[in-house]
Amino acid sequence: MEKYLEEDDDIHLQNENEDVIHLWEPLEINIDVNYKYFNNGKIFLFFSNLLYYGIAFPVLTILNKIVYDLKIEGKENIKNLKTGAISVSNHVLVLDCSMIGLAFGLKKIYFTTREGSFKIPFVRKLIKLLRAIPIPTKFKNEECFVRELNNALKDGKIIHFYPEKALWPYYEKLRKFKNGAFNFAIKNNVPVIPVVVTFRNPKGIRKLFKKKKDVTLKILEPIKYVNESNNQKDKIEKLKDQVYQIMQDNM
Repeated sequence: MEKYLEEDDDIHLQNENEDVIHLWEPLEINIDVNYKYFNNGKIFLFFSNLLYYGIAFPVLTILNKIVYDLKIEGKENIKNLKTGAISVSNHVLVLDCSMIGLAFGLKKIYFTTREGSFKIPFVRKLIKLLRAIPIPTKFKNEECFVRELNNALKDGKIIHFYPEKALWPYYEKLRKFKNGAFNFAIKNNVPVIPVVVTFRNPKGIRKLFKKKKDVTLKILEPIKYVNESNNQKDKIEKLKDQVYQIMQDNM
């Protein structure tokens, strides 16, 4: 599949909203107006922080170093971040969300994800504790989703989006962005933090047994779009284009 993506980009671009990897989703999930996208209960937060920092963080640090020789650049760009923010990245690995979590460190970040991820046994419970937020597929539930995310941004939370929407493993070009993440940024007057996942050839002893490429993750400087225009759609498009160009320049 990876070879197919590299050699036949134009064919696959016709289906750019489709994930290359399709997961087993045997369960159902009820996402309605009463669904808690952000669970602030003390017990939930205790176990969430315990799992995230006590188990997942150290395990994934080691795993990503062994499998991908992960290198993280640009942490200084979010060191002084004091407000809510939208972070965005290309979506090229199943575990790229874990890399972003490691990069943000103690800065708590939430990840928007496909509703289908919450239909997988056990995984649905695990990713909820690890701050995953399902994007509802039914239009009637979008209003609640939008309201909850708006409130979270006002409360200073960082929310991650994959504006390319679909996962394409090891794809090395930037794909077309959707508007959602930039809509939230404009409406809530918060910065966008571009994050770029790039690939590099293994070096040293790793190139003897590693066929796939290693990974570098770059956190770029936050972008807060300033424009006197009253046209909301125009602001969103210009912010999206600005972020896209900066990320493309750093691929």
